[in-house]
Amino acid sequence: MSRLRAMSPRRSYDQYCSAARALDAVGDRWTLLIVRELLAGPRRYTDLHADLPGVSTDVLASRLKDMERDGLTTRRRLPPPGAAYVYELTGRGRELLPVLQALGKWGEGELGARRPTDALRAHWFALPLLRGLGDEGAAGTGLVEVRLDEGVFHLEVGAQTGPVYGDGPAPGEPDALLVLDTDTCTAVAQGELGVRDAVRTGRIEVGGDGTLAKALREA
Repeated sequence: MSRLRAMSPRRSYDQYCSAARALDAVGDRWTLLIVRELLAGPRRYTDLHADLPGVSTDVLASRLKDMERDGLTTRRRLPPPGAAYVYELTGRGRELLPVLQALGKWGEGELGARRPTDALRAHWFALPLLRGLGDEGAAGTGLVEVRLDEGVFHLEVGAQTGPVYGDGPAPGEPDALLVLDTDTCTAVAQGELGVRDAVRTGRIEVGGDGTLAKALREA
């Protein structure tokens, strides 16, 4: 570890300010997007690289080492038959969720139309949907499965620990099922359409018999 520190010293703004100190830890390019991916739970290096198009292998490896050093992530080996290493957020790393949500809220107006060069993963809509549900108090808490044109993912609405979303169908019976097209999800992500309004106008179809589904249908 001492050799790692010597080879890759932590850069600092050298300012006695909590914002500057925070940026010392998470201000490097790609760091917060790695946090976004790890909010889905433990991820292998290859999975992270696949869902962070544009990042080089060297930069990703360097950022993960820095994040582990700074107490944002840990690395552990899965038991057989997996026997692969995975990265996951520490409690301190997970505390960056509201930071990412605030940043996403601030950036809604910057999203605009999708450019030809823009990559897209279905689960990148997870945090905007969580934000939309939370901002409007539209639901409460529970497991939500989301079906988009781009793919399927699930949300843990109101989760205080553990993953807040994940790729694929919900692990178990969801409290609510949301079916919507990518244009609707984009409008929610851009702050142009609220979740309540989308449900009322039929742009989001709500399925399921859980309390959360009922709350959404009654919104």
